[in-house]
Amino acid sequence: MKEIVLVTVGKLKDAELEKIESNYSKRLKNPKFKIIESKAYSENKTLEAAEVMKRINDYAGEQSPYIVTLEERGDLYDSQTFSKWIYKILENKAEKIFFVIGGAAGHGDEVLNAKKEMISLSPMTFPHKLARVIMVEQLYRATTIKIGHPYHK
Repeated sequence: MKEIVLVTVGKLKDAELEKIESNYSKRLKNPKFKIIESKAYSENKTLEAAEVMKRINDYAGEQSPYIVTLEERGDLYDSQTFSKWIYKILENKAEKIFFVIGGAAGHGDEVLNAKKEMISLSPMTFPHKLARVIMVEQLYRATTIKIGHPYHK
């Protein structure tokens, strides 16, 4: 089954943002959607990366994970192109895409070495908790674009 997994370092600790994220998460049904939270290690990228990769590999099982990191220098997409890009990966390259939002210090080498691609939400810098909500909304938007739902208009 096709699936999009958002892996984040740290937990979302803001009730208002949790409500918004939950609203979009519930709408994401096809492909299946899951959020995996990984422990933050006070800006220790090595420990965070090891934890992130353990969580990804445990969830991926026998499949080789298709990892996409969110980074400020990553590829930029508009919403239409982002939707096409996601579905191209799911149709041709992987059953599951793992989008990874790193901790405050960024991604550790273990994650960076495992990634297949990197994307950026914007040239601007966002707090991790906002980046997470923006990403979930954009994933929902991508699914509505794919099926021709009027949400994107």
